[in-house]
Amino acid sequence: MDTKTIFMAFFIINTLESCVYPCLGQEDVDDKPLISPGEFDTLDVLSPASQEYNIYMLENLPPKYKTYLGTCADKMGPSGISECNEDVLREILTNKPVSRECCLMVVRAGKECYMKIRKFMFQLYQLKRFASQVSFKTNEVWNRCSAEVESPSSSHDHMI
Repeated sequence: MDTKTIFMAFFIINTLESCVYPCLGQEDVDDKPLISPGEFDTLDVLSPASQEYNIYMLENLPPKYKTYLGTCADKMGPSGISECNEDVLREILTNKPVSRECCLMVVRAGKECYMKIRKFMFQLYQLKRFASQVSFKTNEVWNRCSAEVESPSSSHDHMI
């Protein structure tokens, strides 16, 4: 074999490996929190202009989409959309895991609803700066919750 053939083989193998194992060639930035817990607590402080932005965005959502989001919120249960929503956002942004109860609400809503609610949340003024960075973490939270809720070790079957 000549040097050119060996180089091409090496190049092809490395390219294939980087597709199969993308983490080999990059730093794992997805484990780093996007914000500190202290900064998370200030996300709900809005200026009048940012409140107007959110109101305008909400008013211009298609009615079917608003209804769909409402149905998704209902699937999470009465406390799910308020309490659990904040906890999910906190996990996505600061890496603080949500409770098992919140995971149950997330899984109850279903993956499509969960993803649509997250997409909507990251369109709000105070969260839109993170929209391009949260896709992986949003999926990671879903996968963790789904596995936790569906794993046999987490069930509470008792033999009498």
